[in-house]
Amino acid sequence: MKNLAVFASGSGTNFEAIAQACADGKLNAKVALMVCDKPGAKVIERAQRFGIESLIFNPKDYANKAAYETMILNELQAKSVDLICLAGYMRIVGDTLLNAYPDKIINIHPSLLPSFRGAHAVEDAVAYGVKVYGITIHYVNAELDGGKIIAQRAFAYDGNDPAEVHRLGQVIEHQLYVEVLQELTMKYEQK
Repeated sequence: MKNLAVFASGSGTNFEAIAQACADGKLNAKVALMVCDKPGAKVIERAQRFGIESLIFNPKDYANKAAYETMILNELQAKSVDLICLAGYMRIVGDTLLNAYPDKIINIHPSLLPSFRGAHAVEDAVAYGVKVYGITIHYVNAELDGGKIIAQRAFAYDGNDPAEVHRLGQVIEHQLYVEVLQELTMKYEQK
């Protein structure tokens, strides 16, 4: 069984989907740690409900990214984390974690990459007037939303409400993330 760490900054719906899949036995993995950079974020309550240990920190309390990532890395290693899942984690991952977990950090993004990178992907896509939206899961590298794509799923929407696009996308996100993690954990077990 693989140990996962889920990084989140907000409400934590993808965290919950992953934790629930583990609890239900749909995913042969364990969420060993939830990492959150926003004290007070709703994801912290979700982790408590599942009995999952949380590492909560404020980046402003550290001299730089390397300092807080070193602290995180120590916790990840203490928990024998095999794979890091970014689930609404609104920080760019730096070299400290990238070097320690090469091809073992994945992210979910609310667009069909390489289109509409960054934190406002849905709003940018709506403003552009696209008719096909989507979700991408990719490996994380030093380039913003630029790592190798693992999976994508598209959906049609002919409107102009970013909140509706987010709602439609989240349904897909929760399913797709678990499916990808099932494949990856099986792949890693075979090695």
